[in-house]
Amino acid sequence: MPDTQTLDLPVGGPRPSVVTNTYGSPERKKRSSNTKKIIIAIAVVVVLAALIAVSVRSSQSNVITVTTSKVMREDISSVVTGSGEIKAKTYVNIGAQGFGKIVKLYVKEGETVKRGQKLAQLENVQSSADVNAQRAGIETAQKDLDSANAAIETSIAEVARDKADLEQKMLDYNRAKDLYQSQLISKSDYDARKAAYDVAVATLAAAQAKVTQMNAQKASTIGRVSQANATLSKLTDVLGKTEYIAPFDGIVTNLPVREGETVVVGIQNSPGSTLMTLADMSVVTAEVRVDETDIVNVKLGESVDVTIDALPDKVFKGRVTEIGDQALVRSSGVATSQTTAGTQEAKDFKVVVTLDSPPENLRPGFSTTAKITTASKSNVVSVPIQALTIRTQGDLDAQRAAAAGKKGSGVVKASQSGTKDPKSKKEIQGIFVVDKTTKKVDFKPVETGIQGSTDMEITGGLAEGQEIVTGSYKVLRTLKVGAKVKVDNSIAKKDDNS
Repeated sequence: MPDTQTLDLPVGGPRPSVVTNTYGSPERKKRSSNTKKIIIAIAVVVVLAALIAVSVRSSQSNVITVTTSKVMREDISSVVTGSGEIKAKTYVNIGAQGFGKIVKLYVKEGETVKRGQKLAQLENVQSSADVNAQRAGIETAQKDLDSANAAIETSIAEVARDKADLEQKMLDYNRAKDLYQSQLISKSDYDARKAAYDVAVATLAAAQAKVTQMNAQKASTIGRVSQANATLSKLTDVLGKTEYIAPFDGIVTNLPVREGETVVVGIQNSPGSTLMTLADMSVVTAEVRVDETDIVNVKLGESVDVTIDALPDKVFKGRVTEIGDQALVRSSGVATSQTTAGTQEAKDFKVVVTLDSPPENLRPGFSTTAKITTASKSNVVSVPIQALTIRTQGDLDAQRAAAAGKKGSGVVKASQSGTKDPKSKKEIQGIFVVDKTTKKVDFKPVETGIQGSTDMEITGGLAEGQEIVTGSYKVLRTLKVGAKVKVDNSIAKKDDNS
């Protein structure tokens, strides 16, 4: 169809007007061409941006996001923790020493008592009667002993008299013998004096025998008196066991009985056999249990920080004064030496900590936690504990070879050494260090010292100020030598804040 049309009108009429179609004008064509160019340019830019984005994303696909920290100097203390309870260093369970009913309790639970103070009284009618009867028996035996002593003295006097009489009779007999030999007296006078002498000898012998008899009776009486005194001591002891006296200054920490109850002699800590518990709180200890893997680091005299659940926000100082030699099964608390069967359960060891200045309101049985400082160093090179990781020598060799562009030989060597060379299986502890220029990491073997709660001493392998990889844990498990990393410590801050 033509762009312009002419209308035929009659001749002589008015001049016809010409109508022109402007859709195909040069100006319109020019504008249309410019629009197309702009659209094409925008499309090209979009395509180039997409290509650039894909390229950047592809180039960053091998970059690993990590958190880092600096190697710094600080003070480190190695601490071993144990939990347990407060106990008095000196305490005693006062148990029943005889059968009887409690007629009087002189103390209450929680009361402070002094040494020698009367604590409780059991009924003692029968034991008192036995003591009184035995004392009467002793008095009777003592009188018998006195009588024996008097009889011995009498017998000794009779022996002395008989000796004097014997001497007189012996003189008469000797004179009579001389006179008879000289035929100055008759045979009857001689015989009479001889008979008198013989009677005196027999009388003296009888008196001496009586002294021996009296001494034997005295010895028997002394034996009875000694026996009676021993019986009295026994009965007095039984009577004394009905009365309970405080053995030292302390606090009554447990009083499970009441007046009117009957107590019996039984095994330790069995019902009815323990009257009360007396504790000397002048020296207070914290008896805690320490894991078997930590007990080797604990030494006598080491400083301890003790916290008590009943007294929050307070820390008490103390010292290790006792370390147990017997392992205790954690689930039962029984010493392994008292079990007949072997067990693989976790074990603990008892550690006793003596508090330096215990408060007055401290009571036995309070739950407590002890932090034992086993080592302490100042101004040492340290890193966060989580930065330390382990790699085998074979893996490190393969990764370094791959980072140097020798992937094939490195992998083959690593695989061969992994099967044939024992050195390739050797585990090496170390830390990944970030190169400031290339942003790549390298594994640095390190030597460690003491370990604190969050940091560890480094004695060799790192220098102060180096940037090291501390996380995440998943990244550290798979991070390789030569890997390029991106540092984003905001992740760690977010974890700390949460």
